[in-house]
Amino acid sequence: MLAGWGPGGAADEDNALKLWYRQPAREWVEALPIGNGRLAAMVFGDARRERLQLNEDTVWTGEKRDRTNPEAPKAVPEIRRLLAQGRPAEAQEMADRTMISIPRVLPVYQPLGDLWLEFGHEPAPGSYRRELDLDTGIASVQYAAGGIRYAREVFASAPGKRIVIRLTADRPGSISFRATMSREADATTEAAGARLILTGQALPKSAPGERETGVRFRAEARAAVSGGRVESAGGQLDVIGADSVTLTIGAATNHREKDLAGACERDLGAASGSYDALRNEHVADHQRLFRRVRLELPADASARALPTDERLERVQQGATDEDLLALYFQYGRYLLIASSRPGSMAANLQGKWNDSLTPAWGSKYTININTEMNYWPAETCNLPELHEPLFDLIERAREDGRRVARFYYGAGGFVLHHNTDGWGHAVPIDGARWGVWPMGAAWLSLHLAEHYDFGRDRRFLAERGYPLMKEAAQFFLDYLVPDGKGRLVTGPSLSPENEYRLPSGEKAVLCMGPTMDTEILQELFGRVVEASEALGIDRGFRAQVAAAREKLAPLRVGRFGQIQEWLEDYEEVEPGHRHMSQLFALFPGSRITQKTPELAGAARATIERRLAHGGGHTGWSRAWIIGFWARLGDGGQAHDNLVALLRKSTLPNLFDNHPPFQIDGNFGATAGIAEMLIQSHAGEIALLAALPRAWGEGKATGLRARGGLEVDVAWSGGQPVTATLRATVDGAHRIRLAPGVRIRTIQEGGRRVRWQSEGASIARLSVKAGGVYRVEFERAG
Repeated sequence: MLAGWGPGGAADEDNALKLWYRQPAREWVEALPIGNGRLAAMVFGDARRERLQLNEDTVWTGEKRDRTNPEAPKAVPEIRRLLAQGRPAEAQEMADRTMISIPRVLPVYQPLGDLWLEFGHEPAPGSYRRELDLDTGIASVQYAAGGIRYAREVFASAPGKRIVIRLTADRPGSISFRATMSREADATTEAAGARLILTGQALPKSAPGERETGVRFRAEARAAVSGGRVESAGGQLDVIGADSVTLTIGAATNHREKDLAGACERDLGAASGSYDALRNEHVADHQRLFRRVRLELPADASARALPTDERLERVQQGATDEDLLALYFQYGRYLLIASSRPGSMAANLQGKWNDSLTPAWGSKYTININTEMNYWPAETCNLPELHEPLFDLIERAREDGRRVARFYYGAGGFVLHHNTDGWGHAVPIDGARWGVWPMGAAWLSLHLAEHYDFGRDRRFLAERGYPLMKEAAQFFLDYLVPDGKGRLVTGPSLSPENEYRLPSGEKAVLCMGPTMDTEILQELFGRVVEASEALGIDRGFRAQVAAAREKLAPLRVGRFGQIQEWLEDYEEVEPGHRHMSQLFALFPGSRITQKTPELAGAARATIERRLAHGGGHTGWSRAWIIGFWARLGDGGQAHDNLVALLRKSTLPNLFDNHPPFQIDGNFGATAGIAEMLIQSHAGEIALLAALPRAWGEGKATGLRARGGLEVDVAWSGGQPVTATLRATVDGAHRIRLAPGVRIRTIQEGGRRVRWQSEGASIARLSVKAGGVYRVEFERAG
């Protein structure tokens, strides 16, 4: 039996796209997330006292300010000299004093507050159900109390710019509750008519050197009742004897607005019809995105009949549940829809869901892997417009990045280090062992190249993609230094968060020319050259970039057969480190492929060595490993690590666990599953590129390939049966055929289409924009 999908069908009835539970959330990591990109909430679902923990994506502490270290310009050449002389400990100590920002940390992302609804209900045994329907984007609660059936629906509407809560019962006049809003600190609540109003400011906590300032915010909850009445007193609303109630929540901050009250009135006061109209508008908007992709994997009806937490527990005890993996995949897509919409802030370390005034790592943008991982599924999983907030983040940080590039390094272009925040700061932070890594803008800029590669929108490339990539590349043309061996290297830099040991026994982090830096620059310089050629501009700049690329150090294989992490084959202090930065060229990069067998073999050895020493122990690290194995074509290993992610690093609400919760692992694993099914990074489309035996039959529709294609594929017995290619632009594509399979026929619009064979394993097909090409396969020979 396959996991199905579809409105009103058996799949809906069998919970194929629902997270559901028999009890309310006891803690935050059991609550269910909703969001519209800007507003977000965690829904606990308690029948007695409902809690919605609220977020608005611009509630950041601090301010945009000059955070540069005044000693940096003079120190950078000296730090380079110390590294060249083999004195990294001294270089690191100097960098820590002279390069790290003042203050040393950045502002953080804070919660908006909480909405509390006190009912006092005691659910009848066996009557309670709480769920999140991924297909509609609606969280709901149902239970019976005192012989009455109660129901709640909660959703965050992007077109409606609000969070909506609907309360109903099967007996008139039976809905009564008290509503309050609160925040742990720095806010006050008042009630006015049928409204609750929460106002406050996001002030820093435990942030030495940070001024006592931050974003000012206002949140409003409004109650509209049918039957009954609403009373307000102090900071609370009492709803008494209503037939049904619709609560709407809006919020505004001075990060975006000047008149916060006016903004709330604009969003909540606009005539938008009945609850049904609000709901239908939301569902249509959500499904426009969510229903683009469908995944069917082998399903066990008995497993699907269990609540999600019980299914997860079974897997954690050793059971298999391929259908849960399909649900996890779609949950990742749901989370991106809920946390990243055009016009919103980019998804941060926790997406948009944070309940702490002092969240882990500030719930910021950690751009040495985590923020990038958040957006890995955007293109392959057919949500390209959700990439836009990341591009906005890059542009927001570019202003400070230009200033830091000039001040710290005497370079043009712009630079970002290992973190940025809602204000767009570019300085190195925290400490030299983490912050002195100048590759953030370069890596982020590659997302612009990917967006173009998948969609082939020349206007986007000309107006947004290429200009940002060019500026990121310009910085490195000025920043790279010769190493005395004919190569150009970065530095001072580091291999993110990892440490090496010199032959003397000295431990160090800072270095010149770490492998990941070179791999990122190989990709960036190559993409800049390609974009310049495609646009027919900047021939002189293109030549400079191409010349610099030729001088970058080659990848090296070390004593264990691994890809070296540094220019020298240093001993690793922690061989099982969570970061596997030297494998950037395998994934998400494209320099190591199955066409480079020596490097692919060394990449395999690198992964095996990391895992043998305990690597993959954080959720996001395990998610990265899934992508590595997929790119190596090893579906079995990719599947094993996907299952390990659920067994070791997944919370009851299917959030990824670092620990603590970080959302990047959810997104990374979703992207990894897509890579197991379809790959297009190596100049060809590989169907079922890393299909595990456990997925012997199945179907995927709506995934995307580079070159402007949407791809469907159905398979049986581990081999493709049919594929459908929907072309958005004219082009020629090379399709890699699985061993033992050949194309029987290709049709478009009812007519047969010719293709060219390139040996036994490649078919070359020319497509026209708007064409739908159906490919049928058969066993060869």
